[in-house]
Amino acid sequence: MKSDIEIAQLAELKPIGEIAGKLDLTEGDWEPYGHTKAKLSDSLLNKLKNKPDGKVILVTSINPTPAGEGKSTVTVGLGQALNKINKNAIIALREPSLGPVMGMKGGAAGGGYSQVLPMEDINLHFTGDLHAITSANNALSAIIDNHIHRGNELNIDPRRIEWKRVMDMNDRVLRQIVVGLGGPLRGVPREDGFNITVASEIMAILCLATSIDDLKERLSRIVIGYTYDEEPVTVKDLKIEGALTLLLKDAIKPNLVQTFENTPAIIHGGPFANIAHGCNSIMATKSAAKLGDYVITEAGFGADLGAEKFLDIKSRAGNIDTDAVVIVATVRALKMHGGVAKDNLKTENVEALKAGMKNLEKHIETIEYFGLPFVVAINKFPADTIAETDFITDWCNERNIDVALADIFAKGGDGGIELAEKVVEKADSTERDFKRIYDLEDSLETKIRKVAQTVYGADDIEMSTRAQKQLNFYEQQGWGKLPICMAKTQYSLSDDPSLLGRPTGFTVKIRELRPSIGAGFIVVLTGDMMTMPGLPKHPAALNMDVVDDGKIVGLF
Repeated sequence: MKSDIEIAQLAELKPIGEIAGKLDLTEGDWEPYGHTKAKLSDSLLNKLKNKPDGKVILVTSINPTPAGEGKSTVTVGLGQALNKINKNAIIALREPSLGPVMGMKGGAAGGGYSQVLPMEDINLHFTGDLHAITSANNALSAIIDNHIHRGNELNIDPRRIEWKRVMDMNDRVLRQIVVGLGGPLRGVPREDGFNITVASEIMAILCLATSIDDLKERLSRIVIGYTYDEEPVTVKDLKIEGALTLLLKDAIKPNLVQTFENTPAIIHGGPFANIAHGCNSIMATKSAAKLGDYVITEAGFGADLGAEKFLDIKSRAGNIDTDAVVIVATVRALKMHGGVAKDNLKTENVEALKAGMKNLEKHIETIEYFGLPFVVAINKFPADTIAETDFITDWCNERNIDVALADIFAKGGDGGIELAEKVVEKADSTERDFKRIYDLEDSLETKIRKVAQTVYGADDIEMSTRAQKQLNFYEQQGWGKLPICMAKTQYSLSDDPSLLGRPTGFTVKIRELRPSIGAGFIVVLTGDMMTMPGLPKHPAALNMDVVDDGKIVGLF
């Protein structure tokens, strides 16, 4: 079978005006960004506010492995399949980060015959949204250091500056640095560091804002650090919220593209799911809900990270009702959770598959706790045997769990018809009793414990001395009623990436907390979670090139 990029380059894309026309958008509702991309107006959502919402379908998965789950592929394929059965469906996805694209995870544009296009643009610089976020983030860093250099009117303690610089690349050597060296003319020396752009609070803010005014207000609330008296210092104190909003005035507009089969797709924002809340923007999802009868969106990584944050953070902030959930699993990944090495995944092994089902079982329990109807989607890989896919199907049927085999990578929308029909049935039903994992009135510690025990299956949590002090301080500042955003490894239900399957008898170690007051949540770092990833030994970038005619090769 051809590679993803080879398939993408065979697609017959329609002019973006035709895609906009399919959604009944007028010329004032969108602006072209080349022939196949467009920016939607930031006032579109307000224009459509009285139109009823379509059904929102959330796609999540088991814990990811190097074997792959294809959550984005299923999201795209399901959207195409819904249109095949004459449903007015729109896809809402995140934008990829260059760090994973150039590293090892890959892009976020789907795969095979279930891709959003043009995949080369989407996986690279797209419409410049991530560059705008990087610029805004680093402009704030420059203002902070300049303020201290010019007399420090706000009495900022350089030892207590929380705000870090960012870049959209995996670069481990920048995790901890010293700035301001070289004498008085070059600033005040202090410790600093870099996060990856998609872990920036500004990225989270962009994705949770509902208008440009809301964006500015959220930016003004960012806590950049503390004074010598340990009082919070905000962007509003620095009087920089207007300039930051200016840098983001186009980035806040959602992006309109299409799939391989010309299904409309809105792609906007990309906060990391193992660090931030891992969902595309509220403006994108709500716009899609106003423009389509069914919206297929995804949350990052497994249900322990992505779905929990979508339902506890994003749906709260955006007042979004979720009508059905799809839990994606693959034979390959389940066998890895059952103890099979990556090199042996092509060999049939039903016993290992049986052991790995415990991971799927826990994610099912999580979605059941939320009270939402769901379907398990078996994302088919070429090496899967009938015995293996039948085992998953039988396992689900024995438990009265709806399941569908999705061959959408190789067949596009045609391979997802069964899944689409079952999802429509669930989304149109009334069998839901939605509840969240925690109440906002709970203390921060209670919220953390509820997520760890209910979603991860932990026995308890263990707070470091630093985390306990931060927790007490945040409660005193009046931040205790905010949602929490857990920063945890995606590979395990625990905070230890080596514990696959369904670990038991573990304690989640809480290393530190970080305030994201502009975004509206408290980040809780567990285990050894890093906010600036590193590159693997053989980065995907080594395979990429541009040939003489400008054609891109090696991009997945």
